[in-house]
Amino acid sequence: MRSNKVELAVTALAASESQPGNYALVLEDFNNQHRIPIIIGPQEAQAIAMFMEKMQPVRPMTHDLFKNALEVLGASVQEVLIYQLKETVFCTYLLLKQSNKDVLQVDARVSDAIAMAVRFGAPIFIFEHVIEEAGIMTTSLLGRQKKGSLAEYTLTELEELLKKVVDKEDYESAVRIRAYIEKRKLGGG
Repeated sequence: MRSNKVELAVTALAASESQPGNYALVLEDFNNQHRIPIIIGPQEAQAIAMFMEKMQPVRPMTHDLFKNALEVLGASVQEVLIYQLKETVFCTYLLLKQSNKDVLQVDARVSDAIAMAVRFGAPIFIFEHVIEEAGIMTTSLLGRQKKGSLAEYTLTELEELLKKVVDKEDYESAVRIRAYIEKRKLGGG
């Protein structure tokens, strides 16, 4: 069964309360107000967080090594596609674009695929039918109290909203808004 693809943004990463020692990675579809929580291991959480926080390790970490190897081989991550939910496991493809424009589909754990996507600035997609299975509807973002979606805000309004949520110490919303601002500045939103 195939359905339309929906783009997601990484909006939160926090220690998992339901699975101590692991982390909850939250992906969000800003336009339709769905959140997709994914439990990931500590190493993958660290790989995602370090890159998003622009922390530079002394030596390349595993995901950095893979990125460097792909670049040397003339390939890049074109996109990540979460295509299925089997029981509680997300099935994901890394779509790699070669220098000759061929696209290779590589099976990957969702956490590794997302760690690579953030390194390449690649979009993360999910099929609508997977959102219906795993997504959680949400209207709790402060940005949604005024308008239907963060996409409806201007950059100036988003910056003002970010300041308000930080002042209220709502850091979870701040992470989501900051990620959306960065995406918008890069021309992706």
